[in-house]
Amino acid sequence: MTFRPKFITFDCHGTMILFDMAGAARDHYGAILSPAQMDKFIADFSAYRLDEVLGAWKPYAEIVYNALERTCKRNGVAFDPAVAEDIYNRVPTWGPHADVPAGLAKIAPEIPLVALTNSMNAQIPHNIAKLGAPIAHVFTAESAGAYKPQMKPFEYMLDQLGCGPEDILHVSSSFRYDLMTAHDMGIKNKVWVNRGHEPANPYYGYTEIKDVSELPAVVGL
Repeated sequence: MTFRPKFITFDCHGTMILFDMAGAARDHYGAILSPAQMDKFIADFSAYRLDEVLGAWKPYAEIVYNALERTCKRNGVAFDPAVAEDIYNRVPTWGPHADVPAGLAKIAPEIPLVALTNSMNAQIPHNIAKLGAPIAHVFTAESAGAYKPQMKPFEYMLDQLGCGPEDILHVSSSFRYDLMTAHDMGIKNKVWVNRGHEPANPYYGYTEIKDVSELPAVVGL
């Protein structure tokens, strides 16, 4: 029997929004780094952003600033605070992956959609407005007082929704930010959107889809 959740909760940046940190980094450093060096720089920048969200909450501008500064140091590149500011300011301008609007629009009339995002309250409305479907609730790291992959944002979301982990279907393209924690939280019903960010990891129990166009079928729509 197809599981029909009370809510479909989802990661926003990367899963629904084309979170183009790599492109932003290339714009600033592509002219001074070789292709191989640029690839390493992008991988390091991603790793440091993850490391930066593991501690106490701080504004996302500081996450970007610190991660970029550490990446530049590791790669022998001069750090410019203005570059960090530019990259941070690009975040609300980014829109969805091409498959997202139609997929979400098919679901929204039947099951409430909920965003759980490592975003700032001032930035995320600009991204949400580009998704092309009504989002019933948006919960940010700023409101939760912690970033994913910490458990606190998931706990905050469930408390706000007034439901348990058994009532939701959580959707993400990332194991490290979302699906591993969802597993530890007892969220049995999960969907991995395989956008090529990370390799498959069947231990964590999920339905794999190639993009959001396949999500309606997961819930029988």
